[in-house]
Amino acid sequence: MAIEWQIDDAPVPYLQAVADMESRVAAIRAGTAPQMVRLLEHPPLYTAGTSARDSDLLTPDRFPVFRTGRGGQFTYHGPGQRVGYVMLDLKPRGMDVRAFVRDLEDWLIQTLARFNVTGERREGRVGIWVDRNGQDCKIAAIGVRLRRWVSYHGVSLNLEPDLTHFEGIVPCGIRDHGVTSLADLGLPVTMADLDVALRETFAEVFG
Repeated sequence: MAIEWQIDDAPVPYLQAVADMESRVAAIRAGTAPQMVRLLEHPPLYTAGTSARDSDLLTPDRFPVFRTGRGGQFTYHGPGQRVGYVMLDLKPRGMDVRAFVRDLEDWLIQTLARFNVTGERREGRVGIWVDRNGQDCKIAAIGVRLRRWVSYHGVSLNLEPDLTHFEGIVPCGIRDHGVTSLADLGLPVTMADLDVALRETFAEVFG
């Protein structure tokens, strides 16, 4: 099945990106547009998933806050973080949501491996984690939504965002662990490098 890729060079306002996703999901369902993966950055903002607790928004006036229909809790998006919105028809893929999320995890893990970073799952915690000098730190987040078996929203991977921006929330409701990025791990990876890795490993995982 054809998958279209769109890569945005300039930060995309969050509500614009959501409207674009809604439109593409409707078109995929109608059979009038191919599936899509869109890679982009957002201006600094916080999003609240369906499980978000108000107490986890520590500085509500710091950045705009958007309530969203994706799963999960609070997360941060901003420059230096690659967001991947994944709009796939899951009907031919067995309509298995857990398998889809696991594939997204594998996509992120294999992408990190291209840069010799060991990304791992953690029992009871969403996202992808790395060991940074003995501390468990989150480097990538996952939050998806389905509409009649077409997925949207997706993943985010920290290339070189301002990590202090995460201090305004409890990321994904987890208080006792850190947040890191490829730059924080000392890796001089460019966004173009990351995009190449994301495209290649997506093909390996999703076919």
